[in-house]
Amino acid sequence: MAPDPVIVTDPAEITPAWLTEVLRAAGHDVTISAVTTEPVGTGQMAHNERFTLRYAGDPGDAPTTLVGKFPSPNAESRAAGAAGGYRNEVCFYNDLAEGLAVRTPHCWYGAVSDDGTEFTLVMEDLAPARQGDQLAGCTPEQLLLAAENLAGLHAPRWCDPRLRDLDWMAGSKGDQAVMIVQIFTPMFIARYVDRLTPATVRVLEAFGAGVEQWFDAEPDRFTVMHGDYRLDNLMFNDDVLPNGRHPDPVAAVDWQTVSIASGGRDLAYLLGNSLEPAVRREAEADVRAAYLARLAGLGVSGYSPDDVVADERHGSFQGPFITMLGAIAVGRTNRGDDMFVAMAERSAAQILDLDALDLLT
Repeated sequence: MAPDPVIVTDPAEITPAWLTEVLRAAGHDVTISAVTTEPVGTGQMAHNERFTLRYAGDPGDAPTTLVGKFPSPNAESRAAGAAGGYRNEVCFYNDLAEGLAVRTPHCWYGAVSDDGTEFTLVMEDLAPARQGDQLAGCTPEQLLLAAENLAGLHAPRWCDPRLRDLDWMAGSKGDQAVMIVQIFTPMFIARYVDRLTPATVRVLEAFGAGVEQWFDAEPDRFTVMHGDYRLDNLMFNDDVLPNGRHPDPVAAVDWQTVSIASGGRDLAYLLGNSLEPAVRREAEADVRAAYLARLAGLGVSGYSPDDVVADERHGSFQGPFITMLGAIAVGRTNRGDDMFVAMAERSAAQILDLDALDLLT
């Protein structure tokens, strides 16, 4: 039986009785007697709360904490999520996540309104795992783990035509996306021009002018693409070295931008945005190799190291694509400004290193 109401948009309205129904529907014969909450995470389009549960009686193996996800209280960010992101995330957890090899939070409950403007998710609390930091970057070891986890997303549905049977699962191409990039590019540059290098401005302008050619050049290989697979959307456990690896060293969250596209876009986006360019250049060959090895281990064949680089080269424009859309579409914050500038600078350097501007002509 679903909890009543089916959708709760304000975490303050989550009651012990409501969460009791969620866990009973999942097979736990428990009664929650009290709930305390605290905000968690730095989401741009949604709001997360951690729920600490007190049970009446023995809870058995029921969770002691949960994380709830709700529409953003910021009207601008909420409108951006309601444009499709909220529906995407709920449907990902309900319809797709179970058959993949990527580590994500277990979803206890997910519901979205018919118009996609309201939703509720109740998920596994990944603590004590720590959220990555887009501004601070990460270690090369963490980047390897993130790439291996990414292969667990891509491999199970590699070139699977049944993906297109999911009516909520859209491709990432389209006239609307082209138009949005063309509109948002000059807005982004005007907002941050004093903080961007001339080389980055040149790359962004070239992308805005050539975005239609970029979409047209999408590789034939396709899979489930996260779309925003970056450090702020990854949770890391502390034991990250090969001789002390945690069984779940990294997990991916925030599935609002999931779509059907080339996996190289996720890989390039991870590589281009996680490290300063000098560090990324040292690490990227090992990261590509780790990603390819996990793909092969999960059954993907006929995909060569040269193919990885070719798809990454095309996918490098995922950096400016998501950076500019995110910056303009969501509510503005100081950290957000710093993050979007860093992402633009890092991804532009990657595009130039890969000589990818040639793809736009």
